[in-house]
Amino acid sequence: MHSMTGFGAGSAAGEGFRITIEAASVNRKQAEVVIQCPRELAGLEETLRKQILARISRGRVQLSLTLERGEGAAATFHVDAPLARAFADALRDLSTATGETFSPDASDFLRQPGIVTATGASIDPDAARPVAQAALADALDHLAAMRAREGDDLRTDFLARLQTLRALTEKITLQAADRPARQRDLLLKRLAESGLEFDPADERVTREIALFADRCCITEETTRLDSHFTKFTEYLDGGEACGRALDFLCQEIHREFNTIGSKANDAAVAHLVVEAKTELEKIREQVQNAE
Repeated sequence: MHSMTGFGAGSAAGEGFRITIEAASVNRKQAEVVIQCPRELAGLEETLRKQILARISRGRVQLSLTLERGEGAAATFHVDAPLARAFADALRDLSTATGETFSPDASDFLRQPGIVTATGASIDPDAARPVAQAALADALDHLAAMRAREGDDLRTDFLARLQTLRALTEKITLQAADRPARQRDLLLKRLAESGLEFDPADERVTREIALFADRCCITEETTRLDSHFTKFTEYLDGGEACGRALDFLCQEIHREFNTIGSKANDAAVAHLVVEAKTELEKIREQVQNAE
C-alpha cells in the first residue's frame, strides 16, 4: 500500500532547454492535480495531468514545472515606448499638481511593470512535450518510492493495531459469555432479598434468563468483526489502492463495537469496547493518509 504523502523531482533536457519538475502530494479523499508552469508551456497541462492520474488514484498532487534555456537561447528585452511616455507624463503632472520637482531615473522606469520586459527564444510546445513527460515520469518514480516507504510504515502500524483489536474482541467474548449466568445469580439474589417465596427452577425464572441471554448475545457482532479484521488484512496485502475500502471497513468495525456496547449490558464489556474504539480511532486517522 501507498501513503498519499510524498515528494519527487525529475528533469530532462531538450535541444537548447531543460525542464525540471517537482511533484508533492498530500492526502485528499479524491485525486486532485494542481499544475504550475510557464505560460508558453500551458498547453502541456492536460498531457501532464493525464500522466499523473494514470499513476495516482487518491491525493492532491502539486506539480511545479521549471523551464531553463541553454546558453544559445539568449534573452531579449522589449521596451514599451507608449507606456514609458505615459509614465513620464504622469510624473510631470504630479510635479505640476504638488509644486515639487520629480526627476525620474532609469530605475524608476524599470520598477514599473510592463515598461521593460525580457523574453527568451520561444520553445515549441510539441518539442517540449516528450521532454516534460520524461521529467514527470522521473519525478513520479521518486514520488511513488516515497509514498511506498510511508505506506509500508502505515501497513506495519495497521497490522499491530488490528492485533490489539482482535485481542480486545477475544476478551469481550470471554467476558460476555458468562453474563447470562451472572444475571441469573443477580435475579435470584434480588428475589430472595424481596422475601418472596419462589422455586429457583420456576419456568418463569428460566424464561427470563433465556430472554436476557438472547438480548445480550453478541455472537453475530463478534463474527462480523472477525470477518472485517480478515478483510482489512487482505486489503493491506492486495497490492491495490485500498484507502477508501479501509475507511469503509473502519466505519463497519465501529458500528459493531457500538452494538456490542449497547447489547452486552455489562460494565467490564463497556470498558473493553471503549478501549477498542480508541484503538480503532487511531487506525481511522492513519487511513486518511492511505491511497
